Amino acid sequence: MATCPECDAEIEIDDDDLGEMEIGDPWDCDACGSRLRVANLDPLDFESDDDDDEDEVTEVVVAEGDDAVGEPDDADDDEDDADDGEDWDE
Repeated sequence: MATCPECDAEIEIDDDDLGEMEIGDPWDCDACGSRLRVANLDPLDFESDDDDDEDEVTEVVVAEGDDAVGEPDDADDDEDDADDGEDWDE
């Protein structure tokens, strides 16, 4: 029998589930709903999986207006500049 590292509730696991478990497998605490991971099999131990949730969340910020991030309006001017460099023989 293991306990939840978040709420200290006892986690009951069927023998069938226990036989299929591997270290790192996800598990949800029925008492508090925390997302856990199997940390050890003998004795059975869980750790919080909160760190992985932070990795999965990616915030995208899009700027609007004149200060928008992206390709500058004169990006095709760079192509003209490359053509200017080809006439070095003159």
